Amino acid sequence: MNGRADARQRWPFWIAVAVLVVGLAVTGVLTWISAREYHHNETRLIELRAHDVAGALTSALPSIQTPLASAAALADATDGNVAKFKAFIAPYVGLPTRPFVSVSLWRVSGPAQGLVAVAGVPPALPTSGVDVSAFMRRAAASRTLSLIGLLSGPSPRLGEAYTGMSNGPFAAYGEGALPPSRYEPPQKNAAFNDLNYALYLGRSTKRADLLIASVRRLPLPGQHAIVRVPFGDTYFTVTVAARGSLAGSLPQRLPWLIAIVGSLLTLAATALTARLIERRLATERLAGELEATAEENRRLYAEQRGIAQTLQHALLPASLPQLPGLQIGARYAAGAEGVDIGGDWYDLIELGDGRLLLVVGDVSGKGLSAATAMAALRFAIHAYSAQGDDPSAFLPKLSRLVNVQEDHHLATVLCAVVDAKSRRLSITNAGHLPPLMISDHNSEYLETPVGLPVGIEPDASYASVTVAVPAGATFLAFTDGLVERRGESIEAGLERLRSRVAANHASLDQLLTGVLHDLREDAPDDTAVAGIRWLS
Repeated sequence: MNGRADARQRWPFWIAVAVLVVGLAVTGVLTWISAREYHHNETRLIELRAHDVAGALTSALPSIQTPLASAAALADATDGNVAKFKAFIAPYVGLPTRPFVSVSLWRVSGPAQGLVAVAGVPPALPTSGVDVSAFMRRAAASRTLSLIGLLSGPSPRLGEAYTGMSNGPFAAYGEGALPPSRYEPPQKNAAFNDLNYALYLGRSTKRADLLIASVRRLPLPGQHAIVRVPFGDTYFTVTVAARGSLAGSLPQRLPWLIAIVGSLLTLAATALTARLIERRLATERLAGELEATAEENRRLYAEQRGIAQTLQHALLPASLPQLPGLQIGARYAAGAEGVDIGGDWYDLIELGDGRLLLVVGDVSGKGLSAATAMAALRFAIHAYSAQGDDPSAFLPKLSRLVNVQEDHHLATVLCAVVDAKSRRLSITNAGHLPPLMISDHNSEYLETPVGLPVGIEPDASYASVTVAVPAGATFLAFTDGLVERRGESIEAGLERLRSRVAANHASLDQLLTGVLHDLREDAPDDTAVAGIRWLS
């Protein structure tokens, strides 16, 4: 025993062997952990990117559904007037940057069912071999966009049909062109040019359901994620794979670096100390990368909120009409909580002969469904006013577009027909807050007959009241986000607004900006406010 102990003490390499074994073991463990963490991080990033693609597809639904819904509503309102239908839908058809190559009008109920009018190239649906009548019945029964894949033949297309929210006799049907081979190469500087993707119609990933792909051969190479996105009455299935390492080249190569460097450093005891220092520095770098990832998530959240606000503003008027003798202004402010789109809106429609229709409304709820209902109401009011209906006539018709029992939405709407020449206002109120008249350093709310909100009773009636406008007066209409506060009565909010503007000498633009800045604070609800000032 003593002899063997003395031999160990005399042999100088046993410590080096122990260092070698321990060093290789530690290096192997660290390499495995780094590879696992890289794989886990790459999986998480590809899933995040897949949801980004899904979000982009979801945000595209209103740009397809809204024109078709508005065209169907216009056809219902005008009993299928072909000229008005073509004039309305023409800006959405034709050019590569537009959503449709063909939009057609179909009668889906009553006598003489079938194709009524076509804008753009002829639709492929009648010659595709599918049961056109069955598809149109499906569209007529649906409360949302109905999709059909016309994927065979040399010119594949994706068809979308919408009958509007009134269950009218007409359906608007649009077709978007797809690449003949389903292959579309990624565009430089595009939002998702770091990804390979394949988009399928429905829940499956069968080749027959493929709409478009960024690669010529499927399935996608490498690690991928699959997301199914509700779209209209069906789903889009998105398969996404990274074209390179999403985490960067350093995390990708880190396991190999650890293995090589760790093996070299374990050859000597002094190299082991240097390796420990290297691992500490590597840990600090990894912490920095994790912090950068958290900052990126915060940036993505802010970007999503900006997209939602941009979409809301896109649904509002791009410009306001200008009439002699009047100053006209309007503002919209998004709520402070979340990224959901709201249903508040304003509109000012020139009626001719010195008259103007001012509309301020608020659809209950949030999200794409509320924004879609708001867009349908706004475009329907445009259609009804274009055919000469006054508010007391078209407000009952709007309940065919929004129904609280079926789609859980209702809307309050205030309409004011302004006659600039005679300085008179005709006000019609569907459950909305009273408007405010400011004149001679004083302000008061105008008393109006208040009818039911739109969407409660389809046969509701509305009365109008006409008031004379004092010289130099200002008229304000607004939604409840301007005056409503949690834990406070609405009367207190209305009095706060009245007091704020009672002695205001600012211009109309300064007045609107001031009340939004001073009264909204961190209001959770959206706010729309519109004003008219008489210059004499």
